[in-house]
Amino acid sequence: LMVWLRRCTHYLFIVVVAVNSTLLTINAGDYIFYTDWAWTSFTVFSISQTLMLAVGATYYLTFTGVPGTATYYGLIMTVYTWVAKGAWFALGYPYDFIVTPIWLPSAMLLDLAYWATKRNKHSLILFGGVLVGMSLPLFNMVNLITVADPLETAFKYPRPTLPPYMTPIEPQVGKFYNSPVALGAGAGAVLSITFTALGCKLNTWTYRWMAA
Repeated sequence: LMVWLRRCTHYLFIVVVAVNSTLLTINAGDYIFYTDWAWTSFTVFSISQTLMLAVGATYYLTFTGVPGTATYYGLIMTVYTWVAKGAWFALGYPYDFIVTPIWLPSAMLLDLAYWATKRNKHSLILFGGVLVGMSLPLFNMVNLITVADPLETAFKYPRPTLPPYMTPIEPQVGKFYNSPVALGAGAGAVLSITFTALGCKLNTWTYRWMAA
């Protein structure tokens, strides 16, 4: 019975964590909609994506103990986001304007850190956390610069959910404008260590709850 309960709880928790991670980062590819503050929102969203990927993927990875599951988790988040971004496409936005955040390479680095250090949790937290935090903004900037004519498209198709009083009138310059990748990677590298540790702790709590 306990094996059955543990297995069911495991899959239930993974679905809950993956769905919530995706919901919390569902607008993370929408930097381009905030045309006046695109780089500022890129920095903030980079940090939010890093944290949600780190905590969820680490929890899943340490729960199974099998390198490769972090990548699988990243794939789950990616598919969920693709489905959600389909709403923009349905609203008439061109396909090459919709940005889906890139989580998979960073999740693969997390798996690699866990495998290379022979499943050492402390190394996973330190090395894996830094790798995820530093890599995610870089991959997403590559993702972002492939968008065709972002400013022209953004003003041609104003965001439907943006209320009139928030419609930009004249361009502003965000304080993170100079180096959004460096700021996102720097902050992410520090913060994701904490959240990778939280993923490990969630795993411990889950085991204790199921063993009770």
